[in-house]
Amino acid sequence: MFLDLARIRTPHEHYEQIYQPDALASDESFRVAAPVSLALDIRKDKQTFHLTGRVQTTLELPCSRCLEPFTRPVDAAFDLRYQPQTANTGADEREIAEDDLSTAFYENEEIDLGQMMREQFLLSLPMKPLCSEECRGLCPVCGTNLNRGACDCKRGWDDPRFDALRELRTKN
Repeated sequence: MFLDLARIRTPHEHYEQIYQPDALASDESFRVAAPVSLALDIRKDKQTFHLTGRVQTTLELPCSRCLEPFTRPVDAAFDLRYQPQTANTGADEREIAEDDLSTAFYENEEIDLGQMMREQFLLSLPMKPLCSEECRGLCPVCGTNLNRGACDCKRGWDDPRFDALRELRTKN
């Protein structure tokens, strides 16, 4: 899934493509569960390319509490600038500007759209994905999924450092 920059001859072009889920490599934090729709506008200025658009799909994620898979729709807008890898000298120390955060680099006259889409998926994920706000998670003792049923485990924890005080309380 590479965008061939040598084919872009005009200052502005539009690109739309639908990719099947198996065309994109899954990550340990998600799996692409539906076709991916990519639509973007390409603006060319010499060797700099400005890509604006959006990527839409559905991802399958593991819940952070119960570890069960669930789906989450993604509709991520992006605004990226690509420069040739040769412009990335990194020789001088300088403060990072806001514009630098949306700058990427390309090599061999092509942009890896698969990598760009994976980045947008990762940016759209919450820090702790939950299947629902009411998710009860797993029992810390036996590992039972508490959304499916209860267990008989004792969930309270008694600090052994207070055993002597507990004994005093029960004697009186």
